[in-house]
Amino acid sequence: MKTIKIGLIGSGFVTHLHLNAFRQVVGIPVQVVAVASLDDDLDRFAKKFNIPHYYSDYRKVLQHDEIDMIDVCVPNVLHKRVCIDAAEAGKHIICEKPLTGYFGEDLEDKTVAVGETSKLEMYKKAVKNADEIMDAVQRNNVKLCYAEDFVYAPPVTKAKRLLEAAGGTILELRSEESHSGSHAAYSREWRLSGGGSLMRLGSHPLGLVIHLKNFEGKMKYGKPIKVKSLTAEVGNLTRVSAFQKEEKKWMVDRWKDVEDWAAVFLTFEDGTKGVVFSNDITLGGIVNTLAIYSSNAVIKVDMAANDAIKAYAPAHEIFGDEYISEKIETKAGWTFPSPDEDWMRGYPQEMQDFVEAVYYGRDPVSDGELGRQVVEVTYAAYLSAEEGRRIDLDELNKEIGRNR
Repeated sequence: MKTIKIGLIGSGFVTHLHLNAFRQVVGIPVQVVAVASLDDDLDRFAKKFNIPHYYSDYRKVLQHDEIDMIDVCVPNVLHKRVCIDAAEAGKHIICEKPLTGYFGEDLEDKTVAVGETSKLEMYKKAVKNADEIMDAVQRNNVKLCYAEDFVYAPPVTKAKRLLEAAGGTILELRSEESHSGSHAAYSREWRLSGGGSLMRLGSHPLGLVIHLKNFEGKMKYGKPIKVKSLTAEVGNLTRVSAFQKEEKKWMVDRWKDVEDWAAVFLTFEDGTKGVVFSNDITLGGIVNTLAIYSSNAVIKVDMAANDAIKAYAPAHEIFGDEYISEKIETKAGWTFPSPDEDWMRGYPQEMQDFVEAVYYGRDPVSDGELGRQVVEVTYAAYLSAEEGRRIDLDELNKEIGRNR
């Protein structure tokens, strides 16, 4: 059997998730043959994961003729450049979410707070970035696998089977990702992250609800049901005076020019609704939920829930370095250690699909078009929040001279 050979760009947290997932691919041989990163310990990283080639310049990975697929695990601001270069090199692509965005790349004054830029200008440039990636992918006849793990989470795939069996109409979707805030420095400013909680966290539930209506449309009508219009609100709740006066801060609060709270209300082309929440003000562990209200069923999904293991400790330090679950503030008291968090959230299933897509020459379940739709909806939501009005996507794209 042909071995699918992978080149990694990046060596951070998400790269480890992907490497562990590649190891679980079954039925198709997979080998990671090269990695590029600016990490000072890259040689140690490469040896740990048995990667024979490692570079500080990602373009050297693209020069490997034997590499079939490039896995893009760099910060959001770099996605566009790396994806386009990979496509031009004839490599299939895995791109972490979000596909791209607006990062103030056209601003001459690098001291300007990018988050204060007109959201209409942001929308124009963000969707242009997404379109340019997709143009390069199509021009070079390569696949773009959009790494939205929520789509592959086992509870979600089961929900899709239930929907297919029931045959009803999805009337409303509600989804959320929230926690107590990212501690990564890049997350605090728009220039590096492309937005706040809506961009970093909301891209998961947005991608999921968009995918589910696309899935329903293809199943029933042979074409996706897309988002028609939306309204949104964003906020900076950790900036309120009462919170600022509190001596002890249990959540991240040093945001620069990005929001820490967002809510988006979607109307789809068939008149049905979607509601998405994302915030950095939720204590007690990560929230990853989905609720589906259809004409003949209700399906509720919690991708972070687990009660297979219950553990109690009177003090935080008792369990030492043993992992419990994502984003809990303490290991003291009753906790619910996750037996296999990566599996529950769909990372191995995601990489299985991507490798199969390349091996068998088919489209992935989560593709670049989903990534493009998420960018479009995200920045339209920022515009809605700024202007305090409903945004119709067709009208907005007509206004800026873009074919949707």
